[in-house]
Amino acid sequence: MIERTAAAHRAGLDSLFVGDHHVSPTPYYQNTPILGRLLAEWGRAPAGCLFLLPLWHPVLVAEQIGTLASIAQGTFIMQCGLGHGDPQFAGMGANIKTRPSAFEEALEIVRRLLAGETVSSSRRFRVTKASLALRPAEAVEIWIGASAMPAIDRAARIADGWIASPSLSKGYRGIPAEALIAGSIDEVTAQFRILGGLGYTDIIVRHLTNDQPKVLGSLERLEKVRAALS
Repeated sequence: MIERTAAAHRAGLDSLFVGDHHVSPTPYYQNTPILGRLLAEWGRAPAGCLFLLPLWHPVLVAEQIGTLASIAQGTFIMQCGLGHGDPQFAGMGANIKTRPSAFEEALEIVRRLLAGETVSSSRRFRVTKASLALRPAEAVEIWIGASAMPAIDRAARIADGWIASPSLSKGYRGIPAEALIAGSIDEVTAQFRILGGLGYTDIIVRHLTNDQPKVLGSLERLEKVRAALS
């Protein structure tokens, strides 16, 4: 991941993000410590990480963001989502059935703490007179990932950005093969232009392989894709 971050930085890509998973059956670097390390390779471009808010205590989320935003050289972006999967929720002692209300409550608490308020709450999360001494120097953007209509409505209502994804039931991570973008520099550029025409402002790139030389080569080629798009 360190090599990939350095390669993405050399390619002039616009942002760096890491995800969020818990009780994973395969090795998974947790978001806040790994992003703290990767920021050393990244520079001044925006960066951020995903928080599956129903699985986190909101005061802890706000503290993690306050720390990361303080050491980041550029803008910090908080991505967040509901999370899914009974094993993940059971492993974290969270109730999957109450995740929408837990999500909205947690996000409200995080926002208020980052704004410098002293916060108390007694709903899904019990918080008494919490405050945050280490806060970001500038406002943190909040992007919400959503594919179901109620979640998309929520993103439109309370987020600065919507992270869209296909919601079909087959293919890589629920994405059908025809939705995946692969090919030559010209082919990828053309497909990215189509997405831009649909109104997308950012494209988050994830690779289907763990073959490090292939991933690094792809990041090098994305530099040319970015140049062609601009």
